[in-house]
Amino acid sequence: MPILYEYHGIIVKFFSNDHHPIHVHGQYQEFESKAEIVFKDGIAHITIKNVTGKKPLPNAQLHDFKILVEKYADEIADIWADFFIRGIKTPIKSIKRTIKL
Repeated sequence: MPILYEYHGIIVKFFSNDHHPIHVHGQYQEFESKAEIVFKDGIAHITIKNVTGKKPLPNAQLHDFKILVEKYADEIADIWADFFIRGIKTPIKSIKRTIKL
C-alpha cells in the first residue's frame, strides 16, 4: 500500500493490487474517499467517490483531498506509472503548507 502524500492529517495512497482508472484513496482517521483521475486531451478529470464499507471523508478533509488531487494529478499519474509499470517506489511526500489552486 504505497503512501504518496501526507497533508493536513490526510494520508493519500493507493493499493499495490489496484486497478484502472488511476485513483488514490484519501484516509483521515476512520474516514476514506477515493479520487479517480481520467485524462482526456491532456486534461485531468477528477471524480470523487465513496469507498465501500467506509465512512466518506468529512467536508473539510474532503475539500483538502480534492485540492491536493487537482494540484498533483499529473504527478499522481507519474507515480502510478512508476509503481505499476516500471516497478519504482516513490518516497512519501509530506506537504506542510496549504495548497492553493
